[in-house]
Amino acid sequence: MNKLLKHIFAILFIIGTGYQSYGQLRRLPPRFDRRPPGFEERIVVRQNQNPENRVENIKENFLRHQLNLPPDQARKFFPLYHEYEQELFNMTKLRRLNNTNAATDGTEQIDKDLYYETQIVNIKQRFKDAFLRILPPEKVSELYKSEREFNDELVRSLSERNPPPGN
Repeated sequence: MNKLLKHIFAILFIIGTGYQSYGQLRRLPPRFDRRPPGFEERIVVRQNQNPENRVENIKENFLRHQLNLPPDQARKFFPLYHEYEQELFNMTKLRRLNNTNAATDGTEQIDKDLYYETQIVNIKQRFKDAFLRILPPEKVSELYKSEREFNDELVRSLSERNPPPGN
């Protein structure tokens, strides 16, 4: 029995040391071994971005895909779109501040709220006309639908990650 174990061990030892392992020595074919140009820079940029910029970039890519924008249209459209978003954000922020518990109640608050709502509508109207100078009406309509779809998906995704307390 002892002799049999020695022979089995010797055979396993020879097989184990004679077998060549490729765990870390294997080289990828040249087409897979190269990283695309600017790969490291893009990784660093992504890591340094704050979450708001990442969402903006994802939204921009989503809209570019949904609207199927050629590069020359995208160059004209996105600076205008970012300006539109910024103006809407600022007006919405003022409206929210007006509706906080710290704000004075009464007619002044209601008047301010209506003023902010009309300003939001005016901004949307002004930028709709500007968008129509760059894009055809079908794409402007698709822009508003895609924007709503992106925002709904973002809210759904965030609510799945962070369920409301009490659930």
